[in-house]
Amino acid sequence: MLKVLVTGFEPFNNARFNPSEQLVLALKPDDVPGAQILSKVLPVIYGEAASRLLALVAEHKPDAVICFGQAEGRTAITPERFAVNLDDAVLADNAGHIRIDQPIHANGPTAYESTLPVKEFVAVIKSEGLPASVSLTAGTFVCNHIFYELQHALVGTEILSGFIHVPLLREMQEEFPNLFTMELEQLVLAAKAIIATLVARSW
Repeated sequence: MLKVLVTGFEPFNNARFNPSEQLVLALKPDDVPGAQILSKVLPVIYGEAASRLLALVAEHKPDAVICFGQAEGRTAITPERFAVNLDDAVLADNAGHIRIDQPIHANGPTAYESTLPVKEFVAVIKSEGLPASVSLTAGTFVCNHIFYELQHALVGTEILSGFIHVPLLREMQEEFPNLFTMELEQLVLAAKAIIATLVARSW
């Protein structure tokens, strides 16, 4: 049985929803044969989110960690390839912190690569009739922060880990007019296909 930790984020910047939160809460522990899914929601606060994520990894000892986050304006589900060693966003996190040109680890490498099979994920999502593409980086806000901290902590381990951005939910159209949205059921279908891909690779 493959133990998979999936995380999403709480809403931020006064939005009513966060699609990543709704996605992970919709996943049931036994949704994918051969996998045990552990779903958790993280705060949109730089240090607290990273500390919580790493504590969950230490507590549950998963075989794989898949972090999901919101990317308004994107028109596809986008597995991220690299986490960069930089916090740099004019948007404040949910504790009011703003970080500009700040390294995540002063002596860390410029970037870490996802250890998830991102191109396989894109292919399997597309096979379900859903839009998907590889994204090179997860930006420089809290999403990228936890992605970098996760990869940094798991260097030298066999735990697969990475980050995936998802578009807005259909229910968010009024808050984000003219931006691409998807149904929650579509995001859940994509997540199940992603996890099933990891199960198949573990055989």
